[in-house]
Amino acid sequence: MGESHVVRTPQTVHYGKDAFKKIGMEASIKGKKTLIISNRIMEKLGYVSECRDLLLKERIESVVYLGVESEPTDIYVAEALELCQKEKCDVVISVGGGSCIDTAKAVAVAATNGIYIGEYMGGNREIEQQPLPHIAVPTTAGTGSEATDVTVITDTTNDVKMMIKQPLLMPNVAIVDPVLSMSSPKSVTSATGIDALSHAVEAYISKKAQPMTDMLALSAIEKIVNNIKPAYNEGKNVDAREAMSIGSMQAGMAFSNSSVCLVHGMSRPIGALFHVPHGISNAMLLPAVLDFSRDDCVNQLADLAPLFDAEAEKLSKEEAADLTVYEVKKLCYELDVPNLQGWGIEKEKFEAVVSKMAEDALASGSPQNNPRVPTKEEVEELYYVCFSYQFSVEKMS
Repeated sequence: MGESHVVRTPQTVHYGKDAFKKIGMEASIKGKKTLIISNRIMEKLGYVSECRDLLLKERIESVVYLGVESEPTDIYVAEALELCQKEKCDVVISVGGGSCIDTAKAVAVAATNGIYIGEYMGGNREIEQQPLPHIAVPTTAGTGSEATDVTVITDTTNDVKMMIKQPLLMPNVAIVDPVLSMSSPKSVTSATGIDALSHAVEAYISKKAQPMTDMLALSAIEKIVNNIKPAYNEGKNVDAREAMSIGSMQAGMAFSNSSVCLVHGMSRPIGALFHVPHGISNAMLLPAVLDFSRDDCVNQLADLAPLFDAEAEKLSKEEAADLTVYEVKKLCYELDVPNLQGWGIEKEKFEAVVSKMAEDALASGSPQNNPRVPTKEEVEELYYVCFSYQFSVEKMS
């Protein structure tokens, strides 16, 4: 008999076209007054007012915090928390990408526990009090944060991304409506799509993978691989957007219940120090990290090859693993993923912090779940590789 495993997901998931219309009903079950955490872009697109209208139909009052401008920080959490307490809100709703959802997770916990969110970093202490109910509405198909018990908040004092993972961070309700992701520009569609792909691939090759997460990861990879380019090239393609939004959520469920690995460990310091959005930094790292890890996860990478190319069934394990790595590189190339230098990071500034980034990456714990666990020197070396990485499209020999 194998060992026992646990799988955690939101209590309720509404998904598919027009799922957003369920928000009023769900909020009315949870409380009387909501804090909506979002940003100016979502307000401009009309999603915030649509949310408020849907709540009003169920006689639910709302106040709005629109301060989430980039990757989530402890400053956003403090500002939103102050509004939440002043207005005596009893439900939190997030409308936006992973940054809005992660901020809302932290606010929901801080509102009932009265402790700085950083106290929970690295499992230092347990969340004791039940958080405020949280309804997560993603508007990108990428982070999968609506279905994870993880939040990543930047400690602005120390320039560190605090990775906090506890069961009580899981949103109570996820509402995944592909129509909301149609407004995503091409750059966001590609970055969040590759982010979701890296979640699913890492969940599958992780040392903590288990049968249920394998099933979710494989399903997610298949949906993402077949639909990311149509979603990127034809923004209004509802079927592709729907498949991407479901694939992203499945990838979130997969990594939340197994783990992410080296890509995410290395990605957080890039975001903290150079303010590169999380999805883009993951995309920049994924091919080079797969090159590095390949020999220690040949079987898992070979399993993924038929999802990219049906002909892969005829290949040897080694060839199939190589095909998977090649196809990921090709996808990054076709979706215009830059390397670190191409993003605009200056070499001198990069070199000055490579050692700190490697330390922070290893301290996060994620690299220890990678099939091949790197030394600090190897992490530094990988950062240099990613700085000027060429996403080659030359056909495999």
